[in-house]
Amino acid sequence: MPKRIQPLTAVQIRTAKPLPKETKLFDGGGLYLLVTPSGGKLWRLKYTFANKEKKLAFGAYPEVSLAQAREERRKARELLAQGIDPAEAKQEEQRVQETFEDVAREWLLEHAVNWEQGSSRKIKTHLEKDVFPWMGSRPIAEITPPELLLMLKRVVDRGAAYTASRIKIICGQIFRYAVATGRVERDPTADLKGALAPVKTTHRAALTEPKQIAPILRMIDGYSGSPVVCAALRLMPLLFVRPGELRSMLWEDVDLEKGEWAYLVNKTKTRHIVPLASQAV
Repeated sequence: MPKRIQPLTAVQIRTAKPLPKETKLFDGGGLYLLVTPSGGKLWRLKYTFANKEKKLAFGAYPEVSLAQAREERRKARELLAQGIDPAEAKQEEQRVQETFEDVAREWLLEHAVNWEQGSSRKIKTHLEKDVFPWMGSRPIAEITPPELLLMLKRVVDRGAAYTASRIKIICGQIFRYAVATGRVERDPTADLKGALAPVKTTHRAALTEPKQIAPILRMIDGYSGSPVVCAALRLMPLLFVRPGELRSMLWEDVDLEKGEWAYLVNKTKTRHIVPLASQAV
């Protein structure tokens, strides 16, 4: 007959010393305490499901006591009796309990590497200011369209309709990521189509007629601000780049002999060469 395993005692667990190799202290019913060489004490359950030997982690001692570990063993054996794999049940429970903020921050880490730093910072600010305070702690699988709409209307009511529209798009991207990774079944922002009033935009027409451009050039020439701003204003009509690109210009990227300014475009990660007119040089 196999030797009967004696249940563990609190004293045995507390006084267990680490050895050069991992050691197991068995409590019976597949439950054991794994003592690592570094001194960690980890609860594990060994069981068989579908003719395969499997293991389930219950946490570490003393955060998880002997009594708590035995209760987890009891729950696991109940699931096995019903033909349910305890490991799969635990994964499903964790998936259901994941909050919107958990998934949103994972999505940020996953995608921020492909964004400009400014874009990443804006998205993070939108989430932390307008989304997380209202539904960040909610299980993402339980969030409903009316709940999303209420959050967005708070943003609209403070006069930031465009920001609300942007936040709706961001939330949609997060929910679609959650769908792809098995956290939710669908994107609830799809049900908000038409729920928010359209954002009115102002058309900012560019000046293309020489007679319209000349007065602006004269105003730039007569501007008496700081030397840096004056230089930037005079370079803009000569280089045709975005203000942010001009502002971040580095001397090391400028070749005055060749009459070139070469820099890396953050958005496309491509090298861009701007010819420098003699006036720019």
